[in-house]
Amino acid sequence: QVQLVESGGGLVQPGGSLRLSCAASGSIYSINAMGWYRQAPGKERELVADITSADSTNYADSVKGRFTISRDNAKNTVYLQMNSLKPEDTAVYYCKTEVVTTNYVARNYWGKGTLVTVSS
Repeated sequence: QVQLVESGGGLVQPGGSLRLSCAASGSIYSINAMGWYRQAPGKERELVADITSADSTNYADSVKGRFTISRDNAKNTVYLQMNSLKPEDTAVYYCKTEVVTTNYVARNYWGKGTLVTVSS
């Protein structure tokens, strides 16, 4: 069993910053890719950014230059630093990790989501 705990969401004014964290725990042998997705009201869930075990990163065009994804393998944690936030960044942000469990089974796990609201 693997659990993901997200934190760092909240209300911020346009132009402000937030840092999201997602910590994985449980029956983990290793973690491959980690990423952040978001879902705004009335819209489909979309990729924001992801990072491989080799620290190769990928970003949605809408967040390039403003958001930075990173990971701490010793803590099984992925971060999303969000700067220059815009109202259109308002969404529930979800963490997704590809975990190889101690039974050597690889599967994706999702967090429950953290709400980010950008508003004046």
